[in-house]
This record gives sequence, structure tokens and C-alpha cells, in this order.
Amino acid sequence: MMRLTMAVLLVSAAAPLRAADYVIDPDHSTVMFRVRHLVGHVMGQFNKFEGTFSYEKGKPASWKTQASIDAASIDTKVEKRDGHLRSPDFFDVEKHPKITFVSTKISDMKGSRAKLWGKLTILETTKTIPLDLEINGVTKDKYGREHAGFTATGKIDRKDFGLTWNSAVEAGGVLVGDEVKMTLEIEGLLQEKSETKGDKK
Repeated sequence: MMRLTMAVLLVSAAAPLRAADYVIDPDHSTVMFRVRHLVGHVMGQFNKFEGTFSYEKGKPASWKTQASIDAASIDTKVEKRDGHLRSPDFFDVEKHPKITFVSTKISDMKGSRAKLWGKLTILETTKTIPLDLEINGVTKDKYGREHAGFTATGKIDRKDFGLTWNSAVEAGGVLVGDEVKMTLEIEGLLQEKSETKGDKK
């Protein structure tokens, strides 16, 4: 009996941590960015994206996520500027249609905050970046579907990913800043084998 008990404990300890799996709900999520322009800032977002994440409260070792953004869906509310951003000067969306992120680890867990590390790929260049993660909670809607929500913020140097286009200005300096700040408001729906779809409200 003692040997059987020890065997069960060893198997349990070796088993991988599993978490609940969610699909990102694009109707209730946003992927936004902010970059300096001359003496001000331009805000924008990507309107099309998809992804999944695994989450279980109190078990950060089991958390993971992967997501894909449609680069052509960039939207800064100015059609001409968006066309330039889609061109070979920037995202070159015909050759590089997707921006991807795959998580690698969680660190610095403290209360409802943590660091989410992952591999970001833009223009076929991949860099590991940290995102500041805020856990907004888990709840159920009126249809009984479980939602989990997070806010992630971070920044990158766009030149690290090959986004090098710029233009000098007469007064000195350049037109576009190098630092891009990102804010992601993510809400996901728990996936269940017998999931019943209902209207989103």
C-alpha cells in the first residue's frame, strides 16, 4: 500500500499543470497602440485578430497564450495614413499578413499582476518581449458562459522588428517616434465540449 501511494504521488507531481482553455472574443477585446508623431501622438488599433489562452486562478505555471493579428486591419482613422502603414515602407501586408505572439513564461506574480513573456513576430523578425499583465477576473454571463479578462501593456522599439521608415523634418528630428506603446484589453470565452452558442450582449 505504501508503494502504491508513493507511485500515485510521484505521477501526480510529474503530471503537467492544466488550465481552462479560452478563445479570445474579438467583439469584447481591443488591440491598441500609441506612437509619437512630431510633437504629439497617434493612436491606432488592429480590428482583426484571433487567439486562445489557458488560465486557472493561482496557477501561473499553467498559463499560456497565442494570438495572431491581421496586419492589414490597422486603423488610425486616417485612410491615407493606414494605406502607407500597409505598404512596404511599414508592415508590407501583402508579404507579411500576420503579426503573432506566443507566450513563453509568467514571472513577477504579485496579487492580480504579473509579467507575461512571449515571442512577438513582425515582418518575420521574432523578439522576446515582456508585457505587464493585469488579471481582471472571471465571471459568467446571463447565458452561463464563463468569461476571463486581462489587460496587457508593453512597449517595443519598432526598429528592432524592421519597421525603420522615417522622414527628417525641417526643424530637426524625425516625423515618427521609434517607441510604440501597446495596450491590449482581452476577454475570452471558456471552451466546453458541449458549448451552446448564444447571442452576445
